[in-house]
Amino acid sequence: MKILLKELVGKVRQIAAETSHLIMDIYIREDVQICTKSDNSPLTEADMVAHRYIVNQLNLLTPDIPVLSEENVDDIDAKVRLDWDRYWLVDPLDGTKEFIAQNGEFAVNIALIENNQPILGVVAVPAKKVSYFAASGLGAFKAGPDEVAHSIQCRSVSHRPLDILISRHSHPDALENYLEQIPSHHLQALGSSIKMCRIAEGKADLYPRFGQTSEWDTAASQCILTEAGGKIVDLKQGAPLKYGEKMDLHNPQFVAIGKVNKEFIKNYLSI
Repeated sequence: MKILLKELVGKVRQIAAETSHLIMDIYIREDVQICTKSDNSPLTEADMVAHRYIVNQLNLLTPDIPVLSEENVDDIDAKVRLDWDRYWLVDPLDGTKEFIAQNGEFAVNIALIENNQPILGVVAVPAKKVSYFAASGLGAFKAGPDEVAHSIQCRSVSHRPLDILISRHSHPDALENYLEQIPSHHLQALGSSIKMCRIAEGKADLYPRFGQTSEWDTAASQCILTEAGGKIVDLKQGAPLKYGEKMDLHNPQFVAIGKVNKEFIKNYLSI
């Protein structure tokens, strides 16, 4: 599987890069079409262009592996997808609100799920011309505009003032209560899966999430963060997030974190 993953990750990086170009072609326009989905979240022309391109390319790359995207989830029977042992999980444009706000904090997320865990993950940040990628047992990497890949690692989380990332759009009371447990910290609001990638490259320590997210929001970055020495865990169970094992595709409340010791886990990885 290592050989297969090594080959796949390069090809998926290319798909993400090509998708990024398509997104940026729309991003720079002044007449971007925006509508609202049934859950009141925004949907742009870029979401659908990216979705169609990624699904088509993944189907060509691996015809026998099904693709579940945020934008086709309503077309796939839940009972069918629950029988999948291996599948692609995609968020074609993670951070649609950031795309609309023109702040550059949006990403393309592509993950390969096997036995309920992400074994390959690619996160491309189109506006920054940066990508992060990883595969199980092969390490985590970041590439800039020159496409040269550099290995990345989480930094050790200590009791210094922690650099904590939070969502730009979701600040429930539970988050405030959680942060009160960590008296010494700095906060930064950031969009999309970029938050987990920042932890993976050692530029932040912690991202607690109490607002609603879905499995396609976290799968790719979970693989990257895990390979970089960190983790994303369910705040109640303390176990890594799992994928494709339930009808509901929403994640539980979780925390993404860098390298931690047992004392930190005891004090801060529970609610």
